[in-house]
Amino acid sequence: MRRPGPIALSSFLASLVLVAALPALSGCSSATRPVVIGSKKFTESVVLAEMGARLVRQAGVEARRDDLGGTPALWLALTQGDVDCYPDYTGTIARQILKTDSPNLAAELAGHGIRISRSLGFRDNYALGMRRDVAAAYGVARTSDLRDHPELRYGFTHEFLDRPDGWPGLKRAYDLTATNVQGMNHTLAYRGLVEKAIDVTEMYTTDGEIAQYDLLALPDDKDFFPSYEAVWLYRADLAERRPEAVDWLLRLEGRVSETQMQRMNAAVQVEKRDEATVAAEFLQAELGLDAPPPEEDSRAGRILVTTGEHLLLVVPSLLAAVLVGIPLGIVAARRPMTGRIVLAAVSLLQTIPSLALLLFMIPVMMWLIGRGTGAPPAIAALFLYSLLPIVRNTHAGLLGIPRSLVESAEALGLPPLAVLRWVELPLAAGTILAGVRTAAVINVGTATLGGFIGAGGYGRPILRGIDKFDVPLMLEGAIPAAILAMTIEAAFGLLARAAPRGG
Repeated sequence: MRRPGPIALSSFLASLVLVAALPALSGCSSATRPVVIGSKKFTESVVLAEMGARLVRQAGVEARRDDLGGTPALWLALTQGDVDCYPDYTGTIARQILKTDSPNLAAELAGHGIRISRSLGFRDNYALGMRRDVAAAYGVARTSDLRDHPELRYGFTHEFLDRPDGWPGLKRAYDLTATNVQGMNHTLAYRGLVEKAIDVTEMYTTDGEIAQYDLLALPDDKDFFPSYEAVWLYRADLAERRPEAVDWLLRLEGRVSETQMQRMNAAVQVEKRDEATVAAEFLQAELGLDAPPPEEDSRAGRILVTTGEHLLLVVPSLLAAVLVGIPLGIVAARRPMTGRIVLAAVSLLQTIPSLALLLFMIPVMMWLIGRGTGAPPAIAALFLYSLLPIVRNTHAGLLGIPRSLVESAEALGLPPLAVLRWVELPLAAGTILAGVRTAAVINVGTATLGGFIGAGGYGRPILRGIDKFDVPLMLEGAIPAAILAMTIEAAFGLLARAAPRGG
């Protein structure tokens, strides 16, 4: 039985690339780029973005919704043209994006090629919230009362922990000295509040959970938080390219009340209804749109789409890691001094938290290819994460070959490259394949983080499920990811069996 050489390995990976590329090829028939409405990864933003996409379609323009991460990712996507429009809030725009106290946000945004609508009709202000019984037990009736209770446990979203109009500024304004502060998902923070795992969290005043759990929103008695009027942010060139789309988007100005928004949030969060359906029903009732609520895709159909998206993240990044990692491993084995540097560098990459590496690649890919969101930064981060097992196993496989076998090949007069190709690489192929196998399985799990930046894949249903606390939706991404990882593991296992044991 023959050992699998580099050609067999490359053929195996190339076939995976072709399989993964099929979903992408089938979706490339559109001759014109659709208008992309972005959203942050929380219910209200998704509902508003879905309204935006449906309004644009009413203008006869193709549109789609793209769920990204937090404010920095959306703003970057908007300014670089990956997204044409998204809903945001005036306080966020002023404090976090523009970092200005200017009352003329339109003028400030114009300098970035962005326009702003009038208010959509409601405010979604920040407030700190507690369970009513916990607040009563500590005698907390307003935000300033928290200063007397540094022992309280706080749970905030990671974005709120970093925003100048979030915890850092709030702590200074109210002279709060709490030290038990942790970051968590917004929906999970509500669950922690209800289950008494934490005592205080930030709320959006239109959240459906406030009424659902009968929570207390503490008055902001020092008026720290600015006003957060919901608005559209859209590219100036959208008004030039698709003025009819902008006209329809602006029809939502002043049409959504705070009560209506809270009810829509509750319909998604509490009743587990689909955001697209909730958005369509509102537009039908409020604007008289004829378009019926969308038909829900089957679970099998959704899984098929996310599987294709996931493979388009995993396979290119893995193939690139093989093409780079194996030569690096060869260099590391041939040149010990250089090898120590190479192994240290790829080991250092592995110590960087995967989400941090993913976000770091956003500006890098923006600089390299002019696109900082979606699949490119996710593929780049997965490529870097895959290098260590491939480089290390290539290095170990080559150094593990008995020196006598190499000397015998050299004695036959074979040049160094021929010895490497016909003797060393075939003998080390089993070890190299094990490294590729490890990288592939790790990639499948790590690729779910691509959902934070609109890269799609299994991360999309997982993150939406977490936001809605919808376990079946979470499992819609988690179970296929596990199955895909086991399938890849089994495929590599079959390939590895071609290598004889020992010798």
